[in-house]
Amino acid sequence: MKRFENLIGGEKCPAASGKWLRSLDPYRNEDWCEIPDSDEVDVDRAVEAARDAFQSDAWRSLTPTARGALLRRVGDLIAENAERLAELEVRDNGKLLSEMLAQLKYIPQWYYYFGGLADKIEGGVLPIDKADHFVYTNWEPLGVIAAITAWNSPLLLLTWKLAPGLAAGNTFVIKPSEFASASTLAFADLFEEAGFPAGVVNVLTGTGRGAGQRLVSHPDVAKVAFTGSEATGRAISSSAGANLKHATLELGGKSANIVFADADLQAAAAGVASGIFAATGQTCMAGSRLLVQREVYEEFLQAICTIAEGIKLGNPVDPDTQMGPVANAPHYQKVLGMISQAMDDGAELAYGGNPHTDASGGLFIQPTVFRDVSNESRLAQEEIFGPVLAVIPFDTEEDAIAIANGTPFGLAAGVWTTNMSRTFRISQKLKSGTVWVNTYRALSYIAPFGGMKASGLGRESGQEMIKSYMQTKTVWINNSTEAVTNPFIMRLS
Repeated sequence: MKRFENLIGGEKCPAASGKWLRSLDPYRNEDWCEIPDSDEVDVDRAVEAARDAFQSDAWRSLTPTARGALLRRVGDLIAENAERLAELEVRDNGKLLSEMLAQLKYIPQWYYYFGGLADKIEGGVLPIDKADHFVYTNWEPLGVIAAITAWNSPLLLLTWKLAPGLAAGNTFVIKPSEFASASTLAFADLFEEAGFPAGVVNVLTGTGRGAGQRLVSHPDVAKVAFTGSEATGRAISSSAGANLKHATLELGGKSANIVFADADLQAAAAGVASGIFAATGQTCMAGSRLLVQREVYEEFLQAICTIAEGIKLGNPVDPDTQMGPVANAPHYQKVLGMISQAMDDGAELAYGGNPHTDASGGLFIQPTVFRDVSNESRLAQEEIFGPVLAVIPFDTEEDAIAIANGTPFGLAAGVWTTNMSRTFRISQKLKSGTVWVNTYRALSYIAPFGGMKASGLGRESGQEMIKSYMQTKTVWINNSTEAVTNPFIMRLS
């Protein structure tokens, strides 16, 4: 069985305890590798390495232009290693090789983009109201960043944090999910190959209780950048607030795909299917609620069920496979349990709802569609994070907005219509960090992404995000040669 080791201060090492965790291949439903079961001792070592690197001449003396060059070199190395890294991700989380390879080939763009931004963050001279003072501002890095990522797209989610954070001049301790750590451990090697000083990028693996809690609360960590569940996000937010840390939290969603009667129904059906069944529904932005205008409700519901019935489940490396297994055993049981609970609560099943039997013994669940769902039900209110769609009819535009906004979440929404004036009206009223119109699951390094309400705090990607890894310093220089008239009065004039 293959073993991967932590990367701390430029050295590969097991956990100090000598303990290991096994990682499951969800397609074969068997363990395939071991990762370190790190604890507080390993966290303290990794944070110390990141802190020392942050304070070192090797890192602090690099100009922003030089940091940008290193990031662009990392981008090149990722492109060169895309297939190998994608294969590791597929082995660990069961997502389609075609999707993970597409992600890996696009991920370099974040490093090129933020590498280009590294030397374009400018302070300014202030036109201060005190004639004898010269005042200016500059932007400085925060320090050690804790990056904690989810198991569904480990390297993409990590990149959203690493690229701007490194461009800003910070150092990192990374803790990937214990359910999908192998690709991150392999990925980290590329940063030293690109020329980053040892300790700038550190990775340790382990459970949230064993390593994550200590990392979040560590006094030398300046910011926590987290992607994961709402419950864990709330705990991190509480800890960060108590310790006065910066935090970016990209959490869950219960996103609505809204289909109006005037939409291109064929295109909408494809978009809706992509929004919930792609990646086996294991994305924070999954369009897990489908709102359909009543005039076309039955017709559109049938179209979605027909697509669901035709989805090919199977080996994620097979180019013909359209949906892979659920990523890990605990989550597999959770999704099946929520489907069962929905049926016990009276939800009407339109398609699926069962485990899918495959010769591999993998953790497969049928694409599942529930019809005529109440927006107040658990099925419509709680994130399932699986291939489960709740279909809800609506009558008017106002109804659609009220239903779409009627959950604790606010990560994303989709709108399908040919009425362009409606797109502007409804986009303004939807309480979502992202609104897609006549498309879904579109992402770019240029566009900010993040949620409202219980879907998180802050944004990732986009030009302004580099500043979320920095802080402003104001410098006052007194040019006057006159004596201070009264040192006990604040200088206000």
